Amino acid sequence: MSHTSIVLRVELFHETTTFGDVASAISKASGDITSIDVIRAGKESSIRDITVDVAESNESSVIDSLSKLNGIKLINVSDRTFLVHLGGKITTQPTLPIKNREDLSRVYTPGVAKVCTAIHENPKKAFSLTIKRNTVAVITDGTAVLGLGDIGPHAAAPVMEGKAMLFKQLAGVDAFPICLDTKDTEEIIRTIKAISPIFGGINLEDISSPRCFEIEKRLGDELDIPVFHDDQHGTAVVVIAGLLNALKVVGKRIDQIRVVVNGIGAAGVSICKMLLGSGVTRLVPVDREGAIVRGGTYSHHPMWQWLSEQPQVETTEGTLKDVLKGADVFIGVSRGGILNAQDIQMMASDSIVFAMANPKPEIDPEEALPHVGVFATGRSDYPNQINNVLVFPGIFRGALDCRAKSINEPMKLAAARAIAAVVTEAELNKHYIIPSIFNERVVTNVRKGIIEAAILTGVARRIPPDFR
Repeated sequence: MSHTSIVLRVELFHETTTFGDVASAISKASGDITSIDVIRAGKESSIRDITVDVAESNESSVIDSLSKLNGIKLINVSDRTFLVHLGGKITTQPTLPIKNREDLSRVYTPGVAKVCTAIHENPKKAFSLTIKRNTVAVITDGTAVLGLGDIGPHAAAPVMEGKAMLFKQLAGVDAFPICLDTKDTEEIIRTIKAISPIFGGINLEDISSPRCFEIEKRLGDELDIPVFHDDQHGTAVVVIAGLLNALKVVGKRIDQIRVVVNGIGAAGVSICKMLLGSGVTRLVPVDREGAIVRGGTYSHHPMWQWLSEQPQVETTEGTLKDVLKGADVFIGVSRGGILNAQDIQMMASDSIVFAMANPKPEIDPEEALPHVGVFATGRSDYPNQINNVLVFPGIFRGALDCRAKSINEPMKLAAARAIAAVVTEAELNKHYIIPSIFNERVVTNVRKGIIEAAILTGVARRIPPDFR
């Protein structure tokens, strides 16, 4: 059972009730008082912050019990999650202090003029003389926030701030959240292009499908810095990493397996592309309308049309449950509770199931585990979490270090192989196919793979010293 810690600020009126009444009410609602702080003490009333440990399912009961208690005014309720977000989670910090007029003259006027002139004469110097060399824009319009949907740019900001924190902590990349108050594709593209001069890379996030495809493609074509839609490619990279190791566990080859991918949106399309690039020869993409088949017509969705033209895509029509029969691998990026144990038992022996819908997977893990060779989810409370936090810090660390013009398919595949390689042969088993996001070798491995692939494919504009 998941627990949380909440802080209740209450005003206690002494003539009417006692603190013992408050403690009793909290206890009856299954809350456990862990600390009490007196904010203001008075003869008639006092204000206190009461920290309560409680199961998330009982949080509302604790609040209701205090709200109904005579002689108590419930002023505010907050939990630790809200408290860490107060004032935002990131700041900007100068690299050196300005202590005197001489310092000021070097970093600002008049000394800064010579640096501006140098960049004007050679724009490439912006990479070495400004924050461009190490800064990524994390950009959203708030239309497809994981588990929340279209909540808008203001509500999406905490997610973008959190991503910026991960960039910095895991890879030393300075990232800044940018939330755009528009859903217009052209305006989004135009705005990102206009602000791009200060950034070394663009990380698109939580932009709804199919708009995200055009936005990323156009920006990739029109900008000379890497553009990466993490919901698409980050998820795909870590799926391929997990699949490479899962296949080792069950003893199957990637060119001999039949793969069903359910949910052909932003992530699903990218997963399918990477599966094909990795050597999969039998692919069945499935969406709500059923299987996408080779030779079919899907004019309403250009990416589905592209898939239908690929020779590795099967011609088998039907629903998800129809096409799942005999499949070696199921990859779900769709919605929870759509499969049961009987469906999984119809798959090939030693099946691999990646049920990544959040917060409820496509099949309940407890129901699936007895019938599969390897099982993975997008959740942290089960083994083998497929989490794109494993991907984007190292990808951008490498791309920035070699000043890559783009992040291409060979670079993504190199990242997947680098993540898979973090798990050693001695460690590899059905419950451990993906490393922890806090494993320090992940970013190092991914960075190395990205730089090597960028150099080999001609998109690197700089060879880092450790590669010379």
